Amino acid sequence: MNLHEKINYVELPAKDMAATKAFFQTVFEWSFRDYGPDYTTFANAGIAGGFYKSDLVAATGGGSVLLVFYSSTLEATQRKIEAAGGKVIKPTFSFPGGRRFHFSDPNGNEYAVWSDKGL
Repeated sequence: MNLHEKINYVELPAKDMAATKAFFQTVFEWSFRDYGPDYTTFANAGIAGGFYKSDLVAATGGGSVLLVFYSSTLEATQRKIEAAGGKVIKPTFSFPGGRRFHFSDPNGNEYAVWSDKGL
């Protein structure tokens, strides 16, 4: 696969590194490697990336990019997110080809999960 000029890495803000790592490890089985107290990388996410210490949040209302996860069992993924401390901020809705909901992590960053199953 040619990686030249392809998206290779993503960085996200995190107010609370410990809560961030616990949430994503619990829900999505990500693993982490710390580089000091203000930065951690993640793996097993489909793309490489990291979280940097920041009081800011990534949200579509402010023009942020939206990271979207895929799930073959949308409702089960939503239950895992809520059980781990995430909050649904836009309930499940249909769109051509699927359904999705938006959620925030413990930092307040916005994400979405979509599925083409159960239509």
